[in-house]
Amino acid sequence: VQLQAFGGGLVQAGGSLSLSCAASGNIFTINAMGWYRQAPGKQRDLVATITSDGTTKYADSVKGRFTISRDYAKNMVYLQMNSLKADDTAVYYCNAMITIHQIDILSEWEYWGQGTLVTVSS
Repeated sequence: VQLQAFGGGLVQAGGSLSLSCAASGNIFTINAMGWYRQAPGKQRDLVATITSDGTTKYADSVKGRFTISRDYAKNMVYLQMNSLKADDTAVYYCNAMITIHQIDILSEWEYWGQGTLVTVSS
């Protein structure tokens, strides 16, 4: 199973940016998907998650500005980021909890994408 993130880049404060992430491989079902971010010198923190039934959760710092969504048919998750601030500058990582089917056994694993850099200039 692989997660590949797209998007990211440089944007001015107040602007918008969209991230996408595609899951591929031996996928039985995708449970929760989400986005995390890691700023220089800081730990990796949750940005937003979305479960298989569409329940969303956001970090307080992004509520009202970011929107997470999923395309269940395409195994993709998106993050629309509006009203970006300099503090949003970080490497953004896609995350997914995926159940795989191997030799009649179902098991859930956590996967991470490669990270994509978002830079917000003030």
